[in-house]
Amino acid sequence: MTDSRLDTLRNWLTGLEASWQLDMSTLAPASADASFRRYFRIHSKNPDFGSLIVMDAPPQYEPLDAFLKVDLLLEEAGLYVPKIYEKNIVEGFLLLGDLGNQTYLAALNSESADGLYQDAIDALVKMQLASQSDVLPNYDQALLQRELNLFPEWYLGKHLHLPLTVAQDLQIQNAFSLIIKNNLAQAKVYVHRDFHSRNLMVTEKNNPGVIDFQDAVYGPITYDAASLWRDAYIAWPEERVIDWVIKYWEEGRKVGLAMPNDFGQFYRDFEWMGLQRHLKVLGIFARLFHRDGKEAYLKDIPLVLEYAIATANRYIELKPLARILESTRRDPDA
Repeated sequence: MTDSRLDTLRNWLTGLEASWQLDMSTLAPASADASFRRYFRIHSKNPDFGSLIVMDAPPQYEPLDAFLKVDLLLEEAGLYVPKIYEKNIVEGFLLLGDLGNQTYLAALNSESADGLYQDAIDALVKMQLASQSDVLPNYDQALLQRELNLFPEWYLGKHLHLPLTVAQDLQIQNAFSLIIKNNLAQAKVYVHRDFHSRNLMVTEKNNPGVIDFQDAVYGPITYDAASLWRDAYIAWPEERVIDWVIKYWEEGRKVGLAMPNDFGQFYRDFEWMGLQRHLKVLGIFARLFHRDGKEAYLKDIPLVLEYAIATANRYIELKPLARILESTRRDPDA
């Protein structure tokens, strides 16, 4: 099968070959994500440039405006994000600085976790301190609801073919209302929206390198913490998670972020925000498989489901949702 976009990309890079001393023979896939974007790595013969990343974002699906805007915002906040060297807005290509190829996911273990997560806390607090309203899209009730609706539509409906009774449908909608009410009551900050182990890179300077931020919004303060420590790709014992969330809460309060004085309230907010995210993610992972043919995410569903069940079981008003979630387990011993 021909790859016409790759041909177009090569033509664009050929035009930059001289100024960036690109070695066209080194162009190779670097990674892809859950969207239509994909990434390539290319080397320069000039050691000052080293390796560079090329983003391919088909404009009809993934316009570059948000990426360019958020990249600048985060850089100004002091985060380590890719430098934008060249852009081709019309065709949807960027030439970017390379933050390396070691993700947090590859580097995290029980010994490295404290140090890596402390760096992530520092970056998160920097980003949140820079927050202003009316700069990024609002993470409002409509968006939170739209995300939650992915759970019954794609996970329960398309993936499990699970018919809901009228009573169960009502229980789900009631749980959604309670979750959204909690989410909207939280202080609002810049939200990366995918601040987890696959989107944080281990870097020698200003660790971590931060990528995949183009969907950033202005929303609940616990959202990125929930992405980070209730991560779909790596799980930790609850006592360690609580310890890291305490460190984040303490650091945030110290610098004036609008966090509750009571840690118990903050942790409850963290849990309820995490539940919103996990219900959404169950829907997204199912949609990636059924609509987009991306099977790899199915293996991550069990962990996300367990997070959601554990949280829903801890709050009496969410027990009916917990029962529905438990009924979807493929393996009763999961």
